[in-house]
Amino acid sequence: MKMKTDDTRSLPGLTERLRLDKWLWAARFYKTRSLAAEDIDKGRIAVNEQVAKPSRELKAGDRVDIRQTGGLVRTVVVQALSTVRGPAPQAQLLYQETEESVQRRARFAEQRRLASEPADTIEQGRPTKRDRRQLADWQRWSASVDK
Repeated sequence: MKMKTDDTRSLPGLTERLRLDKWLWAARFYKTRSLAAEDIDKGRIAVNEQVAKPSRELKAGDRVDIRQTGGLVRTVVVQALSTVRGPAPQAQLLYQETEESVQRRARFAEQRRLASEPADTIEQGRPTKRDRRQLADWQRWSASVDK
């Protein structure tokens, strides 16, 4: 998907440079700036293949690698910088995901779909109220010699 310059001109709050944590929040990768800053501090975000700090200034054309839960790494190229967190369609205009990243996400989703459900390994499920009472009675039973 090639972005047109007309699309980005209509975005509110456009700027030339912006903090990394604020951009991740505006691009809707994180719900809050503090969550974005926390993941950046943990080393899960890299800009141009270098581990970044939350205050790192981004500019259009920078490559951002975002390591998500489960080991999935999303790679996006910054297209525009906005200080305003808008709706999802506007947020998607701020970046373009690389083709390799899209393929990795598709493979990851397919592996998750084919993986077995952990709850399926439970044969009997949760104990009933009666079962819990029997377990509690059994745990209270003692074979002490004092009685």
